[in-house]
Amino acid sequence: MSVRESVQDYYGKVLTESADLQTDACCTESDVPLWLRPILSAIHPEVSDKYYGCGLVAPEQLAGASVLDLGSGSGRDCYALSALVGETGRVVGVDMTEEQLDVARRHRDFHADAFGFPHSNVEFHHGYLETLENLPLANNEFDVVVSNCVINLCQDKQKVLADVWRLLREGGEFYFSDVYADRRMDESLQDDPVLYGECLSGALYWKDFLRLAQQVGFADPRLVTSRPLAVNNPALQEKLGATKLWSATWRLFKLPALEDACEDYGQAVIYRGTIEHHRDVFELDAHHFIETGKVFPVCGNTWRMLQETRFAEHFEFIGNFSTHYGIFTGCGVDVPFQDPLTAANGAACC
Repeated sequence: MSVRESVQDYYGKVLTESADLQTDACCTESDVPLWLRPILSAIHPEVSDKYYGCGLVAPEQLAGASVLDLGSGSGRDCYALSALVGETGRVVGVDMTEEQLDVARRHRDFHADAFGFPHSNVEFHHGYLETLENLPLANNEFDVVVSNCVINLCQDKQKVLADVWRLLREGGEFYFSDVYADRRMDESLQDDPVLYGECLSGALYWKDFLRLAQQVGFADPRLVTSRPLAVNNPALQEKLGATKLWSATWRLFKLPALEDACEDYGQAVIYRGTIEHHRDVFELDAHHFIETGKVFPVCGNTWRMLQETRFAEHFEFIGNFSTHYGIFTGCGVDVPFQDPLTAANGAACC
């Protein structure tokens, strides 16, 4: 059985509900922000019961957006996102497991009714993340691409990242959660169907992820949230040995002008407090908590992530790129992955 067939079998036949997972990957009610809970509570129970994600992929400012969900499974994230993009937005889910797609597709009308839409704004396609070119998805079609604990299940991760870059509009964002390791996995562990299906042995060493992302064009990946991942099965933990795993959410912007380091141009921004559900502070990433009304110094890359994306209308911008002052010291450049991923950080998966 190939790796792909093993994964399809695991998610289509072995797992019947999220409680069957051998890790604490799935978010609990306490992880979910208050504003998102009413939306998730409106999701059909069958869809929620088959949720196998390791984070919450609900970035800010989605009204009217076109969103692609890679590895959409039973559709939980797609339907939550459908409420956030609204009637004028659109959500497309892609998954390779027919059993999961069957669950997702039969509840399209239910969720349209639940969110007060005259018709569903969600569609699903059967396909593989490593061959997205075979699906009716156009270059530069999407404002946002999301994925929830699925990229690690792909063998050609660089191909997936390159296709995300291709499918995003300039200024668009890849906002996704996945599992990462503190070292490279022994390749022999990928032959274990449970370790691989549980998103463990396919997890990237975090530094290799950064390299792959930068190679395809995402010059400055930003860590949003993270938490240590506990393996509840002693037999699986023994196979993993000393390897430590984390669930982490990243945001990657399709901005070709981003530099490979945070450079100082003397710039700053002021957040207007106008993004829904984020009145007092906008959290761009784990190092940027931008309070409303406060002048906030930023590097050139952060400036572009705000000024050349869907967030621009919510900020005032001070300065330009006319003068370079050297490296910017306020972005947490090259902070070891372990630091923001410790339990003391208090970071959850949302």
